[in-house]
Amino acid sequence: MNKKRIWPLLSGFIAALFILAACGGTSPGQTPTETSAPEAPTDATTTDVPPTQAPGAAATEPPAAGEKGRGAGDTLRILYWQAPTTLNPHLATGTKDFDAARLILEPLAAIAPDGTLMPLLAVETPTIDNGGIAEDLSSITWKLRQDIKWSDGTDFTAADVAFTYEYCANEQTACTTVNSFDGIASVEALDDYTVQITWENPNPNQYKTFTAGGGEILQKAQFENCIGEAASTASECQTANLAPVGVGPYKLREFKPGDVVLYDINENYRDADKPFFKEVQLKGGGDAPSAARAVFQTGDTDWAWNLQVEAAVLNQLVEQGKRGTLVTYNTANVERLQLNFTNPDPALGEERGELQHPHPFLIDIAVRQALALAIDRQAIAEQLYGPSGYPTCELLWYEPFASSQADFYGGRRDCSQNIEGANRLLDEAGWERGADGIRVKDGVRLTVLFQTSVNSLRQKTQELIKQWWQEIGVKTELKTVDAGVFFGSDVGNPDTNSHFFADVQMFTTGAGEPDPTTYFCQWTSDQAAQAANEWRGRNYMRWQNADYDALCEQLQSEIDPEKRIEIALAMNDLIIEDVSQIPLVARPRAAGANTSLKGYNPSGWDSELYDVANWYKE
Repeated sequence: MNKKRIWPLLSGFIAALFILAACGGTSPGQTPTETSAPEAPTDATTTDVPPTQAPGAAATEPPAAGEKGRGAGDTLRILYWQAPTTLNPHLATGTKDFDAARLILEPLAAIAPDGTLMPLLAVETPTIDNGGIAEDLSSITWKLRQDIKWSDGTDFTAADVAFTYEYCANEQTACTTVNSFDGIASVEALDDYTVQITWENPNPNQYKTFTAGGGEILQKAQFENCIGEAASTASECQTANLAPVGVGPYKLREFKPGDVVLYDINENYRDADKPFFKEVQLKGGGDAPSAARAVFQTGDTDWAWNLQVEAAVLNQLVEQGKRGTLVTYNTANVERLQLNFTNPDPALGEERGELQHPHPFLIDIAVRQALALAIDRQAIAEQLYGPSGYPTCELLWYEPFASSQADFYGGRRDCSQNIEGANRLLDEAGWERGADGIRVKDGVRLTVLFQTSVNSLRQKTQELIKQWWQEIGVKTELKTVDAGVFFGSDVGNPDTNSHFFADVQMFTTGAGEPDPTTYFCQWTSDQAAQAANEWRGRNYMRWQNADYDALCEQLQSEIDPEKRIEIALAMNDLIIEDVSQIPLVARPRAAGANTSLKGYNPSGWDSELYDVANWYKE
């Protein structure tokens, strides 16, 4: 496969990844060369047809201040084939919820496509040089803009920032963004426009909190009675979760969970010339192919999110349509399988999926290894994803974690399909084939319930995997769940991916910032999703690994950049070798834009809608 390299823009990765760069240190990571690996787009790119090798053209430029004017446009129509169900990102589990909230709520800083910080509510990015970060890395101090107002007209202050920490630091609140707040000793409002985060230990990842997705600030006045269990149970808190007051370019007009969000301009937005569109309609539901048709062929939408569509179908839709362009941009995302380490049997009642009930056969590492070995990642990528997917064995497949052609995509290990080897593993582990060809041991049959969201590409991936697993004596029952439910945050719905009441599940996620600490530390033992945390723990597999937990602690405190890379790679390797997750395809993102829509520059490190205030039409 002649694929282009992902993330060549991160030649300065360590400078963005490790705070040591703030004091002028040089990057100790390996700098990529033009010949060391295939290339892929550097930032967002637009093209009239899906590329066989993604181009590297620049994203559209935002208009100059005052060029278009606030409210000069009519309606911005955005289509997400997964419908949002909450507008409180700190209680959200799906990208569609984070993105829908981002038009209203903002963090102190966004993360640009090249991994650098873009101050939003802050005056500047704190560094050691400007005194914002303590030289011993014990604290970071943010200076806030003094012209920011909430959409209700009240002042945005440091008290709101400190409150957001208090809200999520309470375990009973069950914030899904809790990893962003790990390691904090205190968050203190030094005055109305200065907030200081003091860390329990020197922290090399100073920008992990209050930035990008999951760093959005909640209004203290609206949520101050919503800390703890009240966050999800109190009626006033449920109302706030669906209608937050914000500082972003838009404010809520109407929200129908699972359907549509309507927004009006926030008259108190800090930029008097923006946003261009006087209203936004974010419609949820449907499927990825229909979303592609709506932007490329019918022109019914201006922006269609996450076009996870089979390559042949997407090619045809773009080639035949004249109303839209395909927008591809880099992400750290990986489509993967997650394996359940607890028993999801409904017969267990309220104890299903709890840690005291181990899985009847997935606790056998030979079974997990065989399931992984039977999969042909190359076939999935080439037959289904085309230019929007690359076969990979790794969760950390981008630079500096992959620094040579051998490391890219496939990774540092051989993960080629090996049906014979998978069968041998199961034979040696005592799993014998029954009369129907299904393997059995001690009365336990290898029968897998495999779930994912409704998406034609995912269903075809399921079918391929089911066929391969049948060849090794594993019976597979396929289950599909509406995406709005699967990625939803309904504590009472057993079909969410966080409940994970199946044996295997498949979806995409990836690092939300250049530093992988928060991303990798979401799978520690104490993050297991269970009833006690309202199924909001991010370790959906309920995987328990003391060595992995110890590596997370090391990564959170290690300052040396080279050692941090080693620790992160060791965590990646533990996941792969213990087979708690099975990476399948590294996924650059594909979206669709109306040909007249301009100003977008999507970042793989932030919400796809982080810069919606810059969008306009010609």
